[in-house]
Amino acid sequence: MSYSSVTHWNATEWTDEMEALARDKFIPMVMSVGANKVYMVRTGDLSFCVITEYADAAAAEAAQARIAEIRAQAAGELPMTMTSAHAGQVFASS
Repeated sequence: MSYSSVTHWNATEWTDEMEALARDKFIPMVMSVGANKVYMVRTGDLSFCVITEYADAAAAEAAQARIAEIRAQAAGELPMTMTSAHAGQVFASS
């Protein structure tokens, strides 16, 4: 069964350039360390979540050191802060 992580972020501003950087730089970086899918979902004017899907817990675990570096890089390059992170095995999907 697959494994997913969800992180919640708050930004101090929101621009088209930030969206492009997320789409063109950070999603490919996450994909390159083993993610099967990455969704960035805007949840408010200045908030969003990142949902990352992996094949299984082993793939997610193998990616975690690099994912931590990517998160730190994103927070350093963009005006945003991660507020929470959750992860677990998917037990139902369609």
